[in-house]
Order: sequence, then structure tokens, then C-alpha cells
Amino acid sequence: MKKLLLSSACLALMTGAPALAQGQRSNLPSIPTYEVHRAKAAPRIDGKLDDAAWAAAKPVTFVFPWTDQTGKKQKTVARLTWDNDNLYVAYECEDSDLTAVQARHDDPTYKDDAVEIFIAPPGVKNLYIGLEMNARAVLFDYLYPFPQRIIKNYNLPGARVAVTSKGSLNNSSDQDQGWNLEVSIPWRSFADLADNPVPKTGDRWIANLNRWDGTEPNRRLSQWSDSGQVKADPHYPDRFGKLVFVD
Repeated sequence: MKKLLLSSACLALMTGAPALAQGQRSNLPSIPTYEVHRAKAAPRIDGKLDDAAWAAAKPVTFVFPWTDQTGKKQKTVARLTWDNDNLYVAYECEDSDLTAVQARHDDPTYKDDAVEIFIAPPGVKNLYIGLEMNARAVLFDYLYPFPQRIIKNYNLPGARVAVTSKGSLNNSSDQDQGWNLEVSIPWRSFADLADNPVPKTGDRWIANLNRWDGTEPNRRLSQWSDSGQVKADPHYPDRFGKLVFVD
């Protein structure tokens, strides 16, 4: 399977339409590092964020790199934890108007209110797994041999997503408060990219966490690590943050 997947990635590199190169903005912040602490007990994937594992995990607040976007600047806080089976990610999103119309797996969830994680194990260059999840817990998952064409038919085995909302979905006549999302990503999902996909203490992976908030024409992209792109674009692995796995 690993050889088949990497062959598909190589084919995409040879035949896919390359992404248009953007320039990088100047005076970029340093690339952040996050210590992912091992969970004493795995969080329940129910979207509630009331588990002890989340209380113990360090919060990170997303930044708003692009001043020309017109959407609201609504706060997003993420937390990460892990055990021998999964990586767990939680997002807490302030949102005054919850919108998500994509309803089927691999629909373009990034067009809705959505959060993302892009992630790759050590030793993998310009090839990463993407998960984009909207406010109704629909997952769009893929493999990306950056900067070529996304491999959309790559599906993560065993990934689980759950959402809770404070408000009404797709109803702009009222005032909402926000939504929370949890996702668990089995380490076996990375078996095609790494011989030993379960991290050891001290291992460093690369990742970025993003949020698309609102719908066109008024929407905003926020991130954990600023991608540095001139236009709002989260895909730039050289600017992904560092995840350090600790006990």
C-alpha cells in the first residue's frame, strides 16, 4: 500500500497542475512550536471539550495574517494531545453566524465554516495529509504532494469527527455564539508515509492548524502558523509549525 500511495503521489507530481507560486510577505513571525502532551486518558470524541485531557493541553490562539479580508475576526483556540493510538485535536470557535452546507464526505468543506489540520511525520518533504472539517462534522481528507494536485481519493482509516454548536446552523436571522470540534486521527493513517508512524517522546512532526470563517464574499482565514503567503492561502509546508511529542 505504501508503494502504491507514493507511486500515486509521484504521478501527481509529474502530471498535476502546479500551484501558482506566490511571493512571501516580509517580516514574518518565527515558526511556532507546540508541545503535545500525552493524555492520561483519551478524550471522548463528542465535540464537548469537557475532558481532563483538554484541560491539561496548552491552548493556542489563531492569528489573522491578512488585513485585506473582510470577514469578522472571530477567535479560534486549538489544543492537541496524543496517546499510542491517536492524535487528538480540539477547536473552540467563536462564531456569530454558523454556516455549513456541505453534507457528504469529501465535499468542499473549506467553503463553509471549517477548521483544518495539515500534518506530516519526520523525513517527509512537501507531502502531507490534510483534514478539513466543517461545522456539521463533515470531513474532507486528502494527500497533498505540494505544490501539485491534491489527491482527493485518499481516505484516512478510522478518523472520527464530532461537533457541538451554540446556535442554529444556516440561519442568519439569529445570533449564534460558536462551535466546538474534536477529531481523532489514528497513527495508522500515517503508515504509508512513515515506517514507524507512532511518535516517540521527543519526535518532531510538522503541522498547521487553520480556520475558514464565514462565506464568500465576507470570510476570513486564521492560522496557528502564518503561512506567509501574499494572498490568503494556508498551504505552504515550509511555514508549518513544529509539534514536539512529550510525556
